[in-house]
Amino acid sequence: MDFKRSVIITGGTMNMGYHAALTIARQHPEWLVVLSSRSDSKHAADAINTTLSQKNTIYLPLDLSSTQNIRTYAKDWTLKGYPPIQALLLNAALQFPGEAEFTEDGIEKTFAITHAGHALLFHLLVPHLATGARVVVTASGVHDPKQPTGMPHPVYTTAEALAHPPTELAKGDGRVHYVNTKLSNVLWTYALQKRLDRAVPEHGVSVNSMDPGLMLGTGLTREYSPIMRWVWTHLFPKIMPILRLAFGAANIKTPQQSGEALARLAMAEEFASVKGKYFQGTKEQESSVESYEVKKQDDLWEWTVKFAARDSEELAQFERFA
Repeated sequence: MDFKRSVIITGGTMNMGYHAALTIARQHPEWLVVLSSRSDSKHAADAINTTLSQKNTIYLPLDLSSTQNIRTYAKDWTLKGYPPIQALLLNAALQFPGEAEFTEDGIEKTFAITHAGHALLFHLLVPHLATGARVVVTASGVHDPKQPTGMPHPVYTTAEALAHPPTELAKGDGRVHYVNTKLSNVLWTYALQKRLDRAVPEHGVSVNSMDPGLMLGTGLTREYSPIMRWVWTHLFPKIMPILRLAFGAANIKTPQQSGEALARLAMAEEFASVKGKYFQGTKEQESSVESYEVKKQDDLWEWTVKFAARDSEELAQFERFA
């Protein structure tokens, strides 16, 4: 079958990403739905095809912690001539609760996987975006100190400090790297949309970020201790009514609910003209006060494109989106 469009979902082999992929594949059998994660041990792509009696979902391995792997992925995408990308869902994320861990490129892992790797992937795939393509970044309410999440508050000084944290931060609570990165997701959403509208308005590409809510039992905590993984996977889902009272019923979701919301932001006609916004599920709302600070948006943008580009020519290309 000749597919008309492609949809890429990072972290698409499990939980919210899987349910978003399932929803999109069901709604658009004429589109190629691509699950991209480090592994697909549960054969998620095959499961979706079997469930739907279709053949429009595939798995392509992607390690967002490795710039070399990301570049190989993008090169292969070009060589294989996949259809234009209608939606790019930058969904993958990890938490590392202990002292900072670093990638082969020397970047703190949470920031590398959840922000920098996604940004590089976006820039390399820009030539393959369809006119009117949608980019949806999975952020989180933990970026906002006003939200009762039980997580530490973000501490954003510079993007360089997030990539190469000073000793005090590197040896402290690893969850701070996660909330800082989720703030970066929102800052980057606003910075990217502003620059796309200025440089290539005719492309009509929209960028939005989404808080999927507190999803219990997911694989986000797979780097935690065995006890904490058990609590998250087995205990928390059983005491959901108590957690709803503590954190608010509206924003505690199942992976299926959040996945369907992510698919709706990426596909539904009602969001076709919405750009540079932040959503809780599919409800547009204000993000944190800090996320609107233009100075921090610009700092993150400048660090990110310099990190992503391998030379001055590519840096200029990334800035032009061409």
